[in-house]
Amino acid sequence: MKNILLVGAPNSGKSALFNQLTGLSHKVANYPGITVDVGTGALRADARLTVWDFPGTYSLTAVSGEEQVAIDTLRTALKSEEQAVVAMVCDATRLEKSATYCLQVARECAQAQKPFLVLLNMMDVIESDGLDMDVQGLSKALGVPVFPVSARTGKGLSEVEAVLVSSTPEISTWGDTPDALISGTATQIAERFAPKGDLLVRRQAKLDNWLLGTLSGGVAFVMIMTLFFQAIFTWAAPLMDGVESIVIAIGSWASSVLPDGVLADFVNDAIFGGLGAFLVFAPLVFILTMIVGALEDSGYLARAALICHRPLSFFGLSGKSFVPLLSGVACAIPAIYAARTMSSRQERLLTYVAIPLMPCSARLPVYALLIAILIPDETVLGGIIGWQGLAMSGIYFFGIMTALIVAAVVSRMGDTATSSQAFILELPAYRMPALKPIVSKSLDRVVHFIRKAGSVIFAVTVVVWFLGYFPNGGEDLSSSWLAALGRFIEPVFSPLGLDWRYGVAIIASFLAREVFVGTLGTIFGIESADEDPASLADQIAASGLTAASGVALVVFFTIALQCVSTVALLAREAKSARFAVQLLLGYLVLAWLVAWLVYSLVSLLLL
Repeated sequence: MKNILLVGAPNSGKSALFNQLTGLSHKVANYPGITVDVGTGALRADARLTVWDFPGTYSLTAVSGEEQVAIDTLRTALKSEEQAVVAMVCDATRLEKSATYCLQVARECAQAQKPFLVLLNMMDVIESDGLDMDVQGLSKALGVPVFPVSARTGKGLSEVEAVLVSSTPEISTWGDTPDALISGTATQIAERFAPKGDLLVRRQAKLDNWLLGTLSGGVAFVMIMTLFFQAIFTWAAPLMDGVESIVIAIGSWASSVLPDGVLADFVNDAIFGGLGAFLVFAPLVFILTMIVGALEDSGYLARAALICHRPLSFFGLSGKSFVPLLSGVACAIPAIYAARTMSSRQERLLTYVAIPLMPCSARLPVYALLIAILIPDETVLGGIIGWQGLAMSGIYFFGIMTALIVAAVVSRMGDTATSSQAFILELPAYRMPALKPIVSKSLDRVVHFIRKAGSVIFAVTVVVWFLGYFPNGGEDLSSSWLAALGRFIEPVFSPLGLDWRYGVAIIASFLAREVFVGTLGTIFGIESADEDPASLADQIAASGLTAASGVALVVFFTIALQCVSTVALLAREAKSARFAVQLLLGYLVLAWLVAWLVYSLVSLLLL
């Protein structure tokens, strides 16, 4: 089997090309003999060929530990005896950025006797702006095949696939070229073949003047982030309502078909009460991933990092912390991995401290459930802005500010204070996001979200249902084994106005935050087994949960450390189990104290 090794610089459109070549069907895997994750997928034109999406770097000279791992990964793959073709992705609008790296990889391929070709991406931008580029001349100067392509439109990829399937490109002649000649030749090639004209530069400068301006940049950032949080809840509501209607309809049908007994109660209470209550919130994850992907593809995320550098530095962080922190809005796991690119260990540890406080997607079902109970479902401005969406925005901003405050306190303590370092960041060109890859990635994220949490939730709901159903067949939940266990831990949560049911759900949620909703769904499903099916929010609202307790729950989940997977990864990445355990215990105590304070204040206000 022949492998196609896709390499290139960050922001060159390499992963977008990978998605196009594999037909948007791919997974994360390990290349044989290496230890980092890369994307892999079968070539769309011929499933016998495998495409590997390698980590992006700017050259074969590493400037960070993470880049060194990526470079070692590529060299290990080149040394493999398996048949392979290396495809270098270059940004046609920024040829000067990738020319040196291109020739370096061509030399490595020649030494390893691996065929090499160049995919000149972003040609749609070149053509739409009326610019000229001598692709044939560039190919002759490089001495390798060059294919003009567009990852966004797919133009030119059929020719690339035909070459990869039917023939093998020749091995380049750069094998014995010294570094000095590589550098000089790359500069000459960039000067000669880069698109002439300053239209691209002027357009980017015009947008940067507004999006990075002292006043306008801050206003634009707040507006974009507000719309981001608003979309997570208000704009996802129709999808959530649709999923909820489907779950309730299937649950009603199953209840009517199955004969009365243990099996019917299990399907109704555990499956549709627990898992069904969790599935309702999958659209939130889809919307979240969609928006983050669009911001990244558009080139705005790097600008946001630049805007945030100065305010983040006040809290002991830097603009480089922005991307890991924003990744934490989706999930703490990739956020912790994203912090690897930070060269300072002190700054990396401080970022680790802040990441668990970011409102991750696993908390979304909890927030959405409590907001649906506490906040009326009303909108303003013609339905664009909803009160529930504003509440979600408030929760997110509260979590972010808590993370920054904690980081500021920790940064001023002991040896965790960060050292002063130059802040260098590449600003990618502004581009229109490619819809299909973003939708595909969002769907993959939802499937991963459901698979990862679904198995845990199913296991927990089975245990919760079993303990709540016996020994009296679900006739009296208050006298069940689950109630006895809940009352044992109830004193911990009763100061927050929460009874044993919520205590059980909170304890279970440390396996995965989403389990909180599934556990409550199972408990309330058992309690209302003889009633018509209704949404979990309606059932909890009818049970008498007070506003003070609901707000306290939101605060607790915002501050308490995330799932056990996060703790395990923090211990591994920080190379300190003590560090991870201290964070876990510290945030638990802080979460309870702040939740109790908020509960007391809200209770006084509502008197």
